[in-house]
Amino acid sequence: MADQTDTAARTDAPRATSNRSTTPHSDAFKEYISSNWAERTDVLPPAREEASFAADRRARLSAKYPGKRLVIPAGRLKQRSNDTDYPFRAHTSFSYLTGWGSDSEPGSVLVLEPHAGGGHEATLYFRERAGRDSDEFYANPEIGEFWIGPRPSLAQVAADLQLATLGIAELDRVIGSVDENTLVVRGADPELTTLIDAHVEAAVVEAEDEAALPTIAFSPAEGERDEVDESALLDQDLSEMRLVKDDYEIGQMRLAIDATRRGFDDIIADFPRITGHERGERLVEGVFNGRARADGNAVGYDTIAASGPHACILHWTRNDGPVVPGDLMLVDAGVELDSYYTADITRTLPVSGTFSPEQRMIYEAVREAADAAFAIVRPGIRFREVHATAMGVIARKTAEWGLLPVSAEEAVEPQNQQHRRYMVHGTSHHLGLDVHDCAKARRELYLDGVLEAGMVFTIEPGLYFQPDDLTVPESFRGIGVRIEDDIVVTATGAENLSVQIPRTADDVEAWIARSRP
Repeated sequence: MADQTDTAARTDAPRATSNRSTTPHSDAFKEYISSNWAERTDVLPPAREEASFAADRRARLSAKYPGKRLVIPAGRLKQRSNDTDYPFRAHTSFSYLTGWGSDSEPGSVLVLEPHAGGGHEATLYFRERAGRDSDEFYANPEIGEFWIGPRPSLAQVAADLQLATLGIAELDRVIGSVDENTLVVRGADPELTTLIDAHVEAAVVEAEDEAALPTIAFSPAEGERDEVDESALLDQDLSEMRLVKDDYEIGQMRLAIDATRRGFDDIIADFPRITGHERGERLVEGVFNGRARADGNAVGYDTIAASGPHACILHWTRNDGPVVPGDLMLVDAGVELDSYYTADITRTLPVSGTFSPEQRMIYEAVREAADAAFAIVRPGIRFREVHATAMGVIARKTAEWGLLPVSAEEAVEPQNQQHRRYMVHGTSHHLGLDVHDCAKARRELYLDGVLEAGMVFTIEPGLYFQPDDLTVPESFRGIGVRIEDDIVVTATGAENLSVQIPRTADDVEAWIARSRP
């Protein structure tokens, strides 16, 4: 990695230190590096496909908040170590409302300014690219072109996203005018949120009749909220808007799932190398991550590559164990596209290519639970019924195997739940821009919500028999199985978007047989 600069003229690069070699800053150098560059010509891109969908989303949000100024930050770079940062990922709400994904600029802010007659005007503020007459393009390691590559112009982004754009310096005017009618997505950019809070508080103090003002949002340290926190409602509304996906979103989910299928193919094809390495789980992770970078932006979450008893650890992401023939390999992974939409798929694979009798019995029980849950999905049922249906099968199977101290019918009673020892997690979660999407939605619209066409969620039952669990036969211990698919609710039922990734025990064995060299 190239060394960073430390010059008096540098701005917004606070982590460069005096212990580094520095960019020259003599007058002769500055004059020479600023001259003899080819003239830039802005080629304006066509509007991206998502632009019209994002405009519709903004219009829906606008209708919920008449007269309110809405501030939706993208967020900023997060430090990984010293002067290196994590790859930037814009806040989900920002991407949802702008259509800007992996190519978004850190520090950007979307502002919806209310019109007196109703509605809002949307403006995107971001740091426009520096001219060659400044030192930013060569001397700033966080945003300079010599360090991170070309950045788009205001005109290019405006054409791409079909949004009005202004330079980030113009945001000062907005911040200076905020009042009790300004709401901000609070988790996206803590520094900006603190600044806006201070201006809102000042506006309240200056008001002639403080008691008559509408409810406002302070940061938690500033005191208890007497009534509803409208900024929390903004987060909630944005989560709930995403519960039903539009056509663009469903199309992106299909593409993410297709890429994820190719990632699973890659893993199986590389099994000989994976099983020959002492940390074969790391190789599984690496192979899948390679596909995610080739066909998308990244992985949508840390890949779970859990072999043998590690499959009984629900969120095993250390991925440092061997992959041993005879064991099962549980892979929970998803490709995130440049639009940030992600898949979330789990398949459990016999490393040797065939299931043992016990492995097959457990695997097929999990598949039966998944199939039973999928069979009831249709508009009008409640989301929690999907989980209840899957758990009914889990209870029945574990009771048949003699693992429960009560009958299956008794186990599913709320006061019992003994079968949950072998599957403590839920069966489903919404999926989209976040792998656990819509997380701030109200319970009555999520867990207790009624399914609608366009909702996308997972179905992912499992059975996990810990290596030291004395309630199960010794031959079961250390076996963990999960099957996870991504489902979209249709007008008349549901579609399993990931059904082309083999699911039955027979199909999985055939998949491994034909994929190996």
